Amino acid sequence: MKFATTDGYVATEDLTVAVNAAVTLQRPLLVNGEPGTGKTELARQVAQALNLPLIEWHVKSTTKAHQGLYEYDAVGRLRDSQLGDARVNDVRNYIRKGKLWQAFEADNRVVLLIDEIDKADIEFPNDLLQELDRMEFHVYETGETVRAHLRPVVIITSNNEKDLPDAFLRRCFFHYIRFPDPETLAAIVRVHFPGIKDALLTAALTQFFELREVPGLKKKPSTSEVLDWLRLLLAEDLAPEDLRKDPRSALPRLHGALLKNEQDVQLFERLAFMARGQR
Repeated sequence: MKFATTDGYVATEDLTVAVNAAVTLQRPLLVNGEPGTGKTELARQVAQALNLPLIEWHVKSTTKAHQGLYEYDAVGRLRDSQLGDARVNDVRNYIRKGKLWQAFEADNRVVLLIDEIDKADIEFPNDLLQELDRMEFHVYETGETVRAHLRPVVIITSNNEKDLPDAFLRRCFFHYIRFPDPETLAAIVRVHFPGIKDALLTAALTQFFELREVPGLKKKPSTSEVLDWLRLLLAEDLAPEDLRKDPRSALPRLHGALLKNEQDVQLFERLAFMARGQR
């Protein structure tokens, strides 16, 4: 079974090719792109399309690679030994399995999502090289080696906040999710709002893409933000003519769903001021 566009996710042709190539090669798929372009949701949709369980590991700035393998609670074992707890005789009682361990020991093939790998420190990807390449790791406290029963489908996302090591990149199949063109974005919108009228959709997306192209914008609104904006427009039952810009303000209606910092709001206010001064 191969991945393709689903009822809840519009995948471009190059994205479907990348997913299926990574599955065929049994390589991790490294997905890069702007925040909000559906990288995390891709893993969920791949799991659904391939009818496989999904295991999600969301990386934070404090996450260490070994946490994906297992964590050993030495403090808890010491405390229990002082209390005379019989559990201390088996070290396995103090080992918590990480997401990679769960994926490796699964009886059936799974999809493993390693989300936002670039949030962790630069050594994080290197520390997972061998485990992701050989699909096994050693547990020093018990002396056992954990090997994958079936190689999972590994999807790794990155927001490109920092460069990833070359050695890590060589082991991945890479795909960059470009921001959707108007036609693709319209298709995505219709998946989420199947009853939206064509006139409103056209007017909203025209204004949205004009906003994204404003020079000096610090944070361009993403796919998820335009969906939030359209949800508000539909909730307010606005018509296409309601989206026409107020000549006194360059800001779109309900702009808080699209502009997420003070600098960008001030940018549009300055543009409106300059436009009034030229009249």
